[in-house]
Amino acid sequence: MKKASLLFSLVLSAMFLVSCNSNDPKKVSLDSDDDKTFYAMGYMLGGNLQRLSLSDKELAALYKGIAAASKNEKSEVEMAKFQNRIQEVFKARMDKVASKEKDAGKAFIEKFVKDESATKTASGLAYKVMKEGTGATPGAEDVVEVHYHGTLTDGTVFDSSVERGKTISFPLNRVIKGWTEGLQTMKEGGKTKFVIPADLAYGEAGAPPKIPGGATLVFEVELFKVTKAADAAKAEAAAAKSASKKK
Repeated sequence: MKKASLLFSLVLSAMFLVSCNSNDPKKVSLDSDDDKTFYAMGYMLGGNLQRLSLSDKELAALYKGIAAASKNEKSEVEMAKFQNRIQEVFKARMDKVASKEKDAGKAFIEKFVKDESATKTASGLAYKVMKEGTGATPGAEDVVEVHYHGTLTDGTVFDSSVERGKTISFPLNRVIKGWTEGLQTMKEGGKTKFVIPADLAYGEAGAPPKIPGGATLVFEVELFKVTKAADAAKAEAAAAKSASKKK
């Protein structure tokens, strides 16, 4: 509830800054850079509203309320009566969308396990080894260097170090649970496909606008290097000491 309330406040507070009128938004032309700036702002904020699955009529009501408030017009509804309901509706819509996503994710995982002869762990994580590694296996606190390609179950890419063309390194205990668990099944030089349920990823909150609440995530991960936690700490301390001397 706290997360829903915070997100809703952020979205609505920012949306009150958007210039809005009673015209059909689809017919508004983006003539100036200011027009395009406000459009870009609205597009980013609207990404958070995907989780509500609003109908055209509900969107129109939202636009109407924003326009009225931004012009300091009198509200057409009793605000005190509906303030609590805002939170209730927001949470109920989020929960409904997240539940639908999670159900679809479960079906996707079961199909993946069956069709790909993948392994499913007790936590719900599913994975298939694409290439066996021969080097070290990371522990939960070790630093790993990887390439990854992350998609939703429909194939939509939400993040990819492969597309950026640069590997990334991080401590394995500072990422989503599915990564922390999954990469400990790998060895240096290996590549694995992971299907991670929402409970081991971003949960019912998701990571808007790219990852909806309840989303199951698909990652192809290639593990290049494992640096043991103790060695990583020593290297970090040495780097900090060197930087301090340069000052």
